[in-house]
Amino acid sequence: MTDSGTKPVRVAAPAEESRAFSTWPDGRALAVDQPKSRSAVRHWLPRLILIVAVLAFMIPFVLFAAIYKQSRTNEAHAADAIVVLGAAQFNGVPSQVFQARLDTALDLYRQGYAPLIVVTGGRIYGDQYTEAESGRNYLVDRGVPADAILMENVSHNTAASFVGVQKLLKPRGAQSLLIVSDGFHLYRSKMLARAAGFDAYGYASDHSPIRQGSATELRYMVRETFGVLAWKLHIKR
Repeated sequence: MTDSGTKPVRVAAPAEESRAFSTWPDGRALAVDQPKSRSAVRHWLPRLILIVAVLAFMIPFVLFAAIYKQSRTNEAHAADAIVVLGAAQFNGVPSQVFQARLDTALDLYRQGYAPLIVVTGGRIYGDQYTEAESGRNYLVDRGVPADAILMENVSHNTAASFVGVQKLLKPRGAQSLLIVSDGFHLYRSKMLARAAGFDAYGYASDHSPIRQGSATELRYMVRETFGVLAWKLHIKR
């Protein structure tokens, strides 16, 4: 039974307890900073994910555009050496692709762009000649002095070619290269040459059977795009 002269004691509900701790005794509101970190994360996280996804989607297209631009840009520039990147050969006879590269390098050499030519490329199982040997013989037969040709004849890919070129040319004090290959190959080749410590210029081979604008060239450009991405991500060297 309740005394009629006494007010009943009311137990504060949880919500009221919370409010009691956020007000002064006289009822004035007490300024309490509410944590906003979670709401900020929820606000920005979807946007950040979208930005990363868009960038990941765009990067291959940007690289492809750079590869295409380089393939259409010849940089005939004086250098310490002309580097001819290897291609298939058949019992010492360069393939049409390789021959086009060698002919272009020969023309640049005759114009005085560099005093040396470096031919690259090893052999696969069953070959009697390396790509470099077949390239050297081709150039010597066309009047290039043997002592003006160096061979990097152990590599089986572009990255290894430039490791070999570095070993050949750095002791000679070479600092710059004029690289000859098919146009689609020049962007990655220049990137690897610079990683090896050289100033690099690119020149697309004339009269290659891999024609500009062909489906074959497009296929190689797509392959080069992912090759560059793989190299930059250290997936493949």
